[in-house]
Amino acid sequence: MKNLLKFGFLGLALTFVMASCNSGTKTGETTDSLAKEVDHTTEHVADSLENVADSVRSTGDSISDSLKNVQ
Repeated sequence: MKNLLKFGFLGLALTFVMASCNSGTKTGETTDSLAKEVDHTTEHVADSLENVADSVRSTGDSISDSLKNVQ
């Protein structure tokens, strides 16, 4: 999970670096591109975190079921 967060923030940082470079595009185009990239990165990180939460929830349910069977 730590690597997931690292890659998410790395992608976000790279987006800001690329947006801050003056590549000859208009500010509006850069802003739109940056907004799309931030949305995409945020969506990707949220999906990944949701998958991790589902995995943890599943493991917790499995452990709970195992403990119920022991008693």
